[in-house]
Amino acid sequence: MRSDRARELLQAERQEALGRLAHLTGDFDDVVEASRDANGDDEHDPEGATIAFERAQVASLVQQVRRHLAEVEAAIERLASGTYGICEGCGEPILEPRLEARPAARTCIGCASAQTSSPRFRLR
Repeated sequence: MRSDRARELLQAERQEALGRLAHLTGDFDDVVEASRDANGDDEHDPEGATIAFERAQVASLVQQVRRHLAEVEAAIERLASGTYGICEGCGEPILEPRLEARPAARTCIGCASAQTSSPRFRLR
């Protein structure tokens, strides 16, 4: 993959992640603000989900976006160092269709498949 195309894809991923993070952070702030005026016993609220659950859910989404953003930043560093597009598992080039679909990919499809089929990742 050309480095200018890779840079373009990674910057788009980065901007999207930053936008999601800003949106989710605003959502989290809204949930926290709502909890200030809420009944302290929200676990027994007949209206549905608790404020604590909503806060945990948004916090989890924020963590996911931050992890993805860190992956994108690492890919940008690999691009700058000349190691972008090289599988960290086997050292072979990562095919362009994979990088188009997952610009921050660290491994080729073969190594990624091997990781997910290892006993550590299997459902029991």
